[in-house]
Amino acid sequence: MVRAIEKGYPQREIQEAAYRHQREVESGERVVVGVNRYAQSEQPSIPLLRIEPRLEAAQAERVRKLRADRDGSRASRALDGVERAAGSQDNLLPAILEAVESYATVGEISDRLRRVFGEHRETVFL
Repeated sequence: MVRAIEKGYPQREIQEAAYRHQREVESGERVVVGVNRYAQSEQPSIPLLRIEPRLEAAQAERVRKLRADRDGSRASRALDGVERAAGSQDNLLPAILEAVESYATVGEISDRLRRVFGEHRETVFL
């Protein structure tokens, strides 16, 4: 399996299966209710959530104040613990809870996880 992964075989199979599925939907061979059968003629209007600039500025200020008022060294240690746990076989939940309890933000926790795990990027094998 390692050799197959290195050659991109599983990803290629997934991509080909998705392509076949989409062609079947588009040709009508595969029925998807609401997509290629029994679809509404008019698209319903979906209300968009619009955030007022003053609310955005107020939230940014709340985050700045939180970071200024929290115990920075405790938050830093907790974030280091998240990163350490992510890089090991340890359970991440206790480390994340400690970070949350030390007032680390979701963004800060996510940044530490991204350092270890990276971000998903579609792999293209030729």
